[in-house]
This record gives sequence, C-alpha cells and structure tokens, in this order.
Amino acid sequence: MKSLDVKVWGVRKRNTKKPSYDVRWIVGGNVFSDQFRTKGLADNFRSKLLRAMRDGEEFDTVTGLPDSMVEKAPSMTWYAFAVKYLAMKWPHAAPNTRDGINESLTSVTVALLDDRPGRPADELLRKALRNWAFVLPGPGDRELPTEIANTLHWVAKASRPLSDLGDAAIARAVLDSLKLKLDGTAAAAETVRRKRRTLVNAMHYAVDLGEFTENPVTSIRWKKPKVVKEVDPRVVANPRQARALLTAVSYIGGYRRARGRRLVGLFASMYYGGFRPAEAVGLKEADLKLPEEGWGTALLHRTRPSVGKLWTDSGETHDDRGLKNRPVEEVRPVPIPPQLVAILREHLDVFGTATDGRLFTNERGGVVGSSTYYRVWQEARVLALPPAVVASPLAARPYDLRHSALSTWLISGVDATEVAERAGNSVEVLLSRYAKCLDGRQEIANHRIEELLSEYE
Repeated sequence: MKSLDVKVWGVRKRNTKKPSYDVRWIVGGNVFSDQFRTKGLADNFRSKLLRAMRDGEEFDTVTGLPDSMVEKAPSMTWYAFAVKYLAMKWPHAAPNTRDGINESLTSVTVALLDDRPGRPADELLRKALRNWAFVLPGPGDRELPTEIANTLHWVAKASRPLSDLGDAAIARAVLDSLKLKLDGTAAAAETVRRKRRTLVNAMHYAVDLGEFTENPVTSIRWKKPKVVKEVDPRVVANPRQARALLTAVSYIGGYRRARGRRLVGLFASMYYGGFRPAEAVGLKEADLKLPEEGWGTALLHRTRPSVGKLWTDSGETHDDRGLKNRPVEEVRPVPIPPQLVAILREHLDVFGTATDGRLFTNERGGVVGSSTYYRVWQEARVLALPPAVVASPLAARPYDLRHSALSTWLISGVDATEVAERAGNSVEVLLSRYAKCLDGRQEIANHRIEELLSEYE
C-alpha cells in the first residue's frame, strides 16, 4: 500500500490507572493503533511512521506498518535446519546411509561456525555432532552429558544462518572444505562427492521449506573430484591364487580354535559365487540347494552388513536387510559351482549352523563382523603370497574376491547379462566397473585368431 493512502494522527493520552498513550493511523481505510507506556515512546513511534510516509515506503495493509518497521523473523541457522533435515531423512534411510548423512552434516556444520569465544576442542566438537546431534533420538529427546550439552549449546549459538549459503562465495568455501580431511590432507574423491550429494539434497529440502527459491549449491561452478569407478585389474586374483588364499585361511588361528577354518566357506562364497560380503554373512542353510554332485543354487534374499549400533533401529551392530538396491522381499537365485558346493557341505558337516540357521559365525556364535573376517584375510595373504605380492593390491580386501569372480566370468566369455543377473548388478554398471578387466578377453580373442591364421600358413 502506497504512503499516499496513509494518515497518521497525533498522540492521545488514555485515562487509565497506569498512564498510556495511543498512536492511531489509517492505511487504505483501515484504522490501526498501538499503545505505549510513555509519551516519548509514542512520539518516537509516530515519527517513524511519518518518516516512512515522506520516504514513500509501502505500508502493509495487514499490520499497518511500513517495510522498515516490520520485524522480520530471524533466519534459521544452518545447525537448526540440519537437525530438522536429519529428522526427515532418518526413518527412511538405510543404516549406512544414515552414517553418511551424519558425517556430511557434521562437516558442513563445522564449516559454518562463526569464530565465537569459548569454542570447544575440535575432537569434542565432532564427537558431540557425530554421536549426539545428528542421530535419532536427537539431543532434545534424551539426557546429555554436561560437556556434550554445553558443546551443542555453543554450536547452536555459533552456527551461521542458513541463508548464508545463498552467498556463492560462502557456499563455495563450504564445498572446498569438504575436500580436506581433519589432518588437512586431501579427502578421497568418493567421500567428497558423497558429502556434496548430501548438501545438495539438504538444500532441495530447504527449497521445499521456502528458505530458498532455488537450490543455491547446484548453481555454483565447482569442479567435482573425479571418482575412479572401474575395478583395478591388479586386485583380481587368478584361480590358482584364489585357491592358495582359501587354503591359507584354513590355517589361521590353529586347527582347534578354527578362527580361519570356520570362515573358508565365507570367502569361498565371495569368490566362487560372486556374493557380496554382507550377503555371505547372512547366508542360511535353508537358502541353499547343495547336491552331492554338480552345481547347486543359493537363494539370496538377506544381507547382514556391519554398520554400528548408532545407525540401526534395533541398536545392534549388524543390520538385517534385504538385497542391495532391491525390494525388501526380492530373491536372487545364484548358481554355485561344484567347488563351492563341496566347501559349503563340508562346513555344515563340521560347524553346523547358528540357532537362526546362519552358516557363518564368530567364535562366540554371533554374526561375523567385518573387522573379524578382514583380520583373518590379512593374515592369510601373508601366508599364501610372496612378499612382493603381499605389498601389491592383489586381493587386498575380501571384497576383491567378488571382483575376481565377476572378472573371471566375463573373461571366460559368459554373457554380460547373465553375469549381471548373478551378481545383482545392472549390465551398465557391470560393464562400466569391469571395463579394464575385459582387456583379458582381447588377449583370448587375439590368441584364437592367431591360431586360426597359423593353420593356413
């Protein structure tokens, strides 16, 4: 409403027990008034109205006030928004995803803190954010240790406004901070991309809440670090090396303790069946068809990834989920070769199963943790491989056994569609990840062509 439609009357004293003074004015035909304890305050308010009229300000027809006198709500801080965003994402996110969101929000929150007196130590700051602020139930729903409560109170006061991310320079500085680890060295490219992805998704939510008209992060020209998606062919073990490694696993921890022997079938499932580690850990006897001769079948439908108690709804270290990127009840039948059938039959004869039917357990009968089978694998590499090969990337991680399996299938000429179906991948992902490993097929093709040509020489 333009100032020409505004009329301001004088200050009038009200006859009440406590002295008060009225200021009345009209905006667009609507009468507004406000009361003040002293005449000076009333005169000051009236002067502001008159000044706004002279300056040609627009008056709001609802509040009756000019733009300069409307009290704007303080901008939501990044920290307050991040807590709200986490509460929205948490119930529908997988445990590993929750961990990634938590880590990303922590990094951005630290980058958006003002230099305020009383800053806690960096270690305490990250502990408070990682273990208390960005998990559910949140800090407002449980009792906090005193030092954690004080730290989060400081964070709430020091956090910059969410609207600051609308400034391209600030948003770019936040993105640049994601490229560094705590010690100042460069972070892994995949880590940086994951954190940026979380920030972009959070800003989409901010747009939904009306905090921004468009996502302020996606408009920034910022060079994303390149992520190597192809499997390094150096990690792929050939069949002879794989057999040597599986044999070495059986010697780890001695015969009676059987720390390694009880895990031979776990690693064999990754190599001969192409299982993901979490799929092998969750394998049950009821999921297997193990004939005395020939090929068998594994009906994969559950995974038991190690994720940590903070991230699971059950409060247990291992989550119990369906297959990766699949509907909860989907089953993936995987043919397993006679070598794996024999190993699993022997495992069942010697070790039996856990109470819930799982094939593989730790020494106490619980779910096998990733740290447990990783340690066994590292000891087996030292036992099975020459020192120069131990220092190489060859089968450096248990997951590399799956890479070896899929690479072997592709190189042997199995159709990519069949390999993708057994592995639980799309054909596009399979071929892009194993592109370098397919070089072995060229060597086989070259050899066959050479043999054919030599017959006519």
